[in-house]
Amino acid sequence: MRKSKIKGKSHSIRPIESGAPKWVKSSAEEVESTIMEVAKKGVPQSQIGILLRDQYGIPLTRQLTGKKLGRILSDKKLAPQLPEDLFNLIKHTGAIRRHMEEHPRDMSSKHGLQFLESKINHLAKYYISTGKLPRDWKYSPEKASILVR
Repeated sequence: MRKSKIKGKSHSIRPIESGAPKWVKSSAEEVESTIMEVAKKGVPQSQIGILLRDQYGIPLTRQLTGKKLGRILSDKKLAPQLPEDLFNLIKHTGAIRRHMEEHPRDMSSKHGLQFLESKINHLAKYYISTGKLPRDWKYSPEKASILVR
């Protein structure tokens, strides 16, 4: 029997409380101003959440402000044009394409590139259906090469 398939029950669970924890001293306005300052420096959304957690001791922005981090950024018009996960995948394909120019016979990288482009197309289809991307948005390798450089 393969024991590697057995999964455990140990994991972290978000708190049930809907309000802010008692030990958080920051107000909703302070949190939003901190988010805006950091976002103007060009820090991605995921890094802003980590920064708030580690340096400012804010566990979840939604508990304090009533809005998610992405919603705050989009309300203040600081959200990026592309969602962060899609941007990172496109950036990764650009790096693989640059590698493929130097090593054209690397078939495992070619397969990985095809897999990544498939992921990009699936994600783009989802974001187009939810309205986060315009209907005429298409992935092209030229976009990837521009993002890498």
